[in-house]
Amino acid sequence: MPAASAAPAAPSWRTRLIHIFDRARRSRRVRFTFLPLLLAGLVALPQAASARSEVGSDAVRSGVAAEIRSAVSGKYKDFYGPRGYWPLWIEKGRVGPQANALLTLIEDSGADGLNPRDFGARDLRRLIEDANGSGTPKALARVDLALSKSLADLVIAMRRPSRSVKMRYLDPEVEPRSPDPAEILRMAALAPSLADYVETAGWMSPLYMRLRDARVRYLDRWGSLPAVSVPVGVKMRPGGEGGEIAILRHRLGLPDGVAYDKALAARVRAFQADHGLDADGVAGPMTIAALNHGPGDDERLLALNLERARLLPGPWVRHVMVDAASARLWYYSDGSVDGTMKVVAGTNQTQTPFMAGMIRYATLNPYWNIPPDLVESKVAPRILKGATLKGLKYEALSDWSANPQPLAQSAIDWNAVAAGQQEVRVRQLPGGSNAMGKVKFMFPNDLGIYLHDTPQRDLFGKADRHFSNGCVRLEDAQRLGRWFFGKAIAAEGSTPEQHRPLPQPVPVYLTYLTAVPTADGVQFLPDIYERDGQH
Repeated sequence: MPAASAAPAAPSWRTRLIHIFDRARRSRRVRFTFLPLLLAGLVALPQAASARSEVGSDAVRSGVAAEIRSAVSGKYKDFYGPRGYWPLWIEKGRVGPQANALLTLIEDSGADGLNPRDFGARDLRRLIEDANGSGTPKALARVDLALSKSLADLVIAMRRPSRSVKMRYLDPEVEPRSPDPAEILRMAALAPSLADYVETAGWMSPLYMRLRDARVRYLDRWGSLPAVSVPVGVKMRPGGEGGEIAILRHRLGLPDGVAYDKALAARVRAFQADHGLDADGVAGPMTIAALNHGPGDDERLLALNLERARLLPGPWVRHVMVDAASARLWYYSDGSVDGTMKVVAGTNQTQTPFMAGMIRYATLNPYWNIPPDLVESKVAPRILKGATLKGLKYEALSDWSANPQPLAQSAIDWNAVAAGQQEVRVRQLPGGSNAMGKVKFMFPNDLGIYLHDTPQRDLFGKADRHFSNGCVRLEDAQRLGRWFFGKAIAAEGSTPEQHRPLPQPVPVYLTYLTAVPTADGVQFLPDIYERDGQH
């Protein structure tokens, strides 16, 4: 017997309305003004259906809110109360996709040095299944509160600084503190997308998250390979054969052999890409040096640098970050990076410190207070050879107070200064050759460290930019100034030291990262300050 034909589906409301409109359009008896009403109906009906759906959804959420109100307490009440106990994780009568983002982050929290079991992922999954299955306000309220608590616990654990990394904090605003659960949830609720905020761990520095993910990929790929030394002083390339190549193959986990074949060349290129090297497939000095660094050392360095990055704030905190190792600066606000630029950082002898503070004001037409060791080694010898303070556009001062008296050049024993037996304060006057350039951005500290402009533009073209006396020279001080002030800043006349308070103080973090994420993997930077071995 032939299969019974299915009954035709009833026409939708939209199809029926279109048929009515078509008949009305062709009928001379229908007034023209009826047609706009029909058109309005095409729009109004789906909106009405959507509104009914929203009303139903709001009714469910209202019931959930009532259940939350009866169950919540402590710090979590401080979050839920001001929002009318409205749920954070419930959408359209079900647990929203942001919960899956949280579960994924919890299950991957071993990458943060945490134990995923501490955050109850298994219990959360059970509560989600129960809530979505029953749909009762009580079950939905229970899972909403549980998800909020797990998020707060996870954020607190991820933000907790390691005791192995010591940063100097200049101001109470930047000192680490255990985040308040209510504040954690308020920040999450303010995010444009809670799912995205949780998935990207928006409370952590984007640099931390990129390094965290790169570390996982790196260890999966290279962490378990044999820790054997590859011979140095040789350059191995595709097509070659020999004992050195046999060692290289073993080091990279390939089958025994002596040939530099396609498989080895591909493996070398992958290793180079993951280490920020030129991926040419040739095992030259830099590649061999990276190979001989050793998987164990690489793992330790990745863990150390992840702890350094853990101290940085998330992108929703408006702040500046300077990495002295790579000599680069980033500035963040509103959840993303607003800009980046090259900087010049301190030498190994005059290191840019590991510290954080609040940038509070800019100084236009700045003086440069020359460090005493440079007065001894640079200024005094030039004076003794016949130069003058006036000709050098310097001036000597009686002391380091805010209102020092000028000293005549003839009143100073320059031989004693050059011999290190006497100290004198010397500063460079404002002008085109001033080492501070046109502006410096101040976060008061006793080390005399700040961010500043510079006339030495050629230094930004160098790969290694460690030339300063500890301060941070900016590639584009005017651009950073516009970001601080919301407009271009310029001195009024030639008066020295014109101070301009920032509309709002901005945190600055001076860090030191010798392992940084790249587009393809991880780049290990030279430990120019020799800090990595101190941990």
